[in-house]
Amino acid sequence: MPAEKRVEKITDMNLDFPQWYTDVVRKADLADYAETGGCIIVRPYGYGVWELIVSHLDAKFKETGHENMYMPLLIPESLLEKEKDHIEGFAPEVAWVTHAGSEKLTERFYIRPTSEPLFSAHFAKTIQSWRDLPRLYNQWCTVMRWEKTTRPFLRGREFMWQEGHTAHATNEESREEALRILDIYANFCEEVLCIPVIKGQKTEREKFAGAMNTYTFETQMHDGKALQSGTTHDFGDKFARVFNIQYTDKNNQLQYAFQSSWGVSSRLIGAIIMVHGDNNGLVLPPGVAPTQIMIVPVAAHKPGVTEKAEELRNKLCRNLRVKVDSTDHAPGWKFAECEMKGIPLRLEIGPKDIEAGQCVLVRRDTGEKITAPLNGVEGIAADLLEDIRKNLFAHAKERLTAQIYVAQSVAECKKILDETPGFIKAMWCGADACEVRVKEEAIATSRCIPFVQERVGDKCFVCGGTAEKMVVWGRAY
Repeated sequence: MPAEKRVEKITDMNLDFPQWYTDVVRKADLADYAETGGCIIVRPYGYGVWELIVSHLDAKFKETGHENMYMPLLIPESLLEKEKDHIEGFAPEVAWVTHAGSEKLTERFYIRPTSEPLFSAHFAKTIQSWRDLPRLYNQWCTVMRWEKTTRPFLRGREFMWQEGHTAHATNEESREEALRILDIYANFCEEVLCIPVIKGQKTEREKFAGAMNTYTFETQMHDGKALQSGTTHDFGDKFARVFNIQYTDKNNQLQYAFQSSWGVSSRLIGAIIMVHGDNNGLVLPPGVAPTQIMIVPVAAHKPGVTEKAEELRNKLCRNLRVKVDSTDHAPGWKFAECEMKGIPLRLEIGPKDIEAGQCVLVRRDTGEKITAPLNGVEGIAADLLEDIRKNLFAHAKERLTAQIYVAQSVAECKKILDETPGFIKAMWCGADACEVRVKEEAIATSRCIPFVQERVGDKCFVCGGTAEKMVVWGRAY
């Protein structure tokens, strides 16, 4: 198949961005639709990206003292009912188990949308003394939320994620934990996924059900829409009082513990696609590319070409993730396949290259071709991968900066978002009624109250009242 034919199957991202996204998910072999409605099959290539995300973050969690554990998939209804704010927030999305075989259960179980009740019940049983604190737990699992509208990786009924749950002696410690994890997430997103973030606090309306405070890192997709890419929550002692999580302090007095929870999910894969992808397909940051270099033998039927390709693979794979495309497709098809799957570097080697003692390296991000000597190609390839990482972030940062606007009224906010999608900076008085009005009239939600504040006006852009906080607004996935 000619290279052009495979690329033609992708919808132009500038004509229909949602369809382009779906095309890339499927044509890059990341995922496919499952027979189970609202769920996807994560294919080996997509799961390989997830495994690398897990590997990076799990190492960071362990460095900061967290331990992995696992909680049951099913949670008794009685536990969910204990925390009213929590159940109200999740009730529309909860999937219930009511029967075992043909017998109706005496108590319903719900399939975890998140595991705060189970962790809280466990903490109540296992924490007695100040010596038992802090408890720093994490689990890698799947959760289920019965979404009405689904899209691969971005919003599904079952998805992969991690959820951290911690217990502390003071509210200061639980808040510090939530902010510490937020920094881990944000640094990973920028340094490994090459996606710039805006860190901040959610408004009361947008915070997690049952939390005192929710912190978030927001990212902007190529089409200007926001994606809430990860959140952390300071629960204070709200869950502790409901679940009776108490400990004896150093003065032998009973105290309630303070908790945090936090999580990111496989929607990060969706973010990678929508931030870095182009009309040739996926573009993967080197840190999460299952294959960082694909070696393509040119004129593989000629003596020595396949052997040299394997020799190069053995040399490069000591420190990098490298494969040889040994299929019988034409080189042009292989080149297009590499582009479709977002492989950061393609290495071309043919008879003339071997004779000259060189190879050709092709960057996925820029398409630039670099002729490199075979002797020392390992160092050149590693340097190029690092440069690709920096370049992907720089371009995403430049686009984010260019697509942030200031609005002084709701009407102006709507006009900007209708004509030039992106984020809006605007002053807000803090009133819930004003936030609702923005949602209704501008079809936008508050993304966060940034930690780094700016004064972009003197009055609330909704009601004209006194405003001390600048908020980032946008339309979101």
